[in-house]
Parts: sequence; C-alpha cells; structure tokens
Amino acid sequence: MQKAAVLVAGGRGTRMGAPISKQYLPIAGLPILMHTLSVFHQVDSAIELILVIPKDDFAYWNELCEKFQFQIPHQLVAGGNSRFQSVKNGISAISFEEGLVAIHDGVRPFVNESVIQESFEKAAEKGSAVAVIALKDSIRKLTDDGKNFYQERQYFRLVQTPQTFDLKRIRKAFQVTELPQFTDDATVYEHQGWEVTLISGNPENIKITTPEDMDYAEYLAERKNGR
Repeated sequence: MQKAAVLVAGGRGTRMGAPISKQYLPIAGLPILMHTLSVFHQVDSAIELILVIPKDDFAYWNELCEKFQFQIPHQLVAGGNSRFQSVKNGISAISFEEGLVAIHDGVRPFVNESVIQESFEKAAEKGSAVAVIALKDSIRKLTDDGKNFYQERQYFRLVQTPQTFDLKRIRKAFQVTELPQFTDDATVYEHQGWEVTLISGNPENIKITTPEDMDYAEYLAERKNGR
C-alpha cells in the first residue's frame, strides 16, 4: 500500500519570539524540519514526503537544504491561511489516489518511529489512527458562570500527531467548508460520521512552540544522540 506523509509547518510561530519562524530554528545543529523529515524517511524511504510551508519561505528553505546538504527527497507545497487549508493543500499534492497519509506537525521532531509505523498499520486496518497520550495531572472543567468541576482524567487523552488516514476518505473529508470545531485532522474526519481510532503516542513528541520547548528539545536531541 502506498504511503505519504504531509508535514505541516505553514505558520509563523510568533510565540517563539525568534527572528525566524520556529520550524527553521536549529536543534542539535539542524533545523527542526530536517529532524522531522528524517524520522519519517527512516521509517520507510519510500514514503512520499510533502512539506507544507509558507510560499514566501521556499527560497529560504532551499538555501537551508543546500547549506546543510539535506538530500532527503520531499515536495514543497504552499501553506494556506489556516491549518485546515494547509493540510488540504498538502493532501491534494499527493501523487497517488489510493493509499495512506500521515498528517504530522512539522515542529514535532521527536515522534517515535514505532508510533509512525503503528499509525500506518492501524489506519490500513481501521481507516484512521490518531496518536494520543494519557494525562498525568488532575483536570477541572470551567463553566461560563465561573464555576469549576472535577473531571475523571482517565476518560481524557491529549492528542498528538501523526494522524494517519485512508487517503480517499481524508480527501473527501477536507472537501467541506472549514468549521471552528476543526481543531485537528481527526475532527475533520469525524465530521463525516467516521469513527476515529486511537493509538498510543510518545510523551517526548512535543510540539515546539515556546523558548522553553527549545531548551527541552535540545535535551531530547542530546539524549537521542547518546550524549
């Protein structure tokens, strides 16, 4: 079965406060996106890699690839005005009609290879596979009238990526008008009435967003490299 991965990094990352967008910041000497592309390539070198970034960044990205001699094959696709539009652009660019696609945040470079592999296997069986992890902290629900209530944390999961789907289904799902409740790809898929299948993610698979995340990312990279 043919496989693709759409790595989404269409935003500007303003919360990082850096002079360049967060997806291009270096971790262990390489831009974040190169780490993310590499882990998918390591799982299966035949995966069709689609990288979604702002159109204005294409030249800069190509310069980075030349600078770091980054040669993993991938296709650049222009991002849209929202994550929904960026993902839609990415899955539309896949060269085949039938198969599987993993949709992944480009700034989650520490996803385990085993999670990616399981996501493809489960999506092939069930049509979808969404990586999640259990909550460690207690949680409370806030109400509009200012009250709050205890919630049983065992009934909740934190959602990560990859979110992997049957390609035909997810393409159909993204043909609808964008809605506010579409907070990730699973909610778009679910809007069609299809059940979302969950798999275990890995806690290190953080979405790098703030300067504090960069400090932790450097630690994770050092640990991964055995230093």
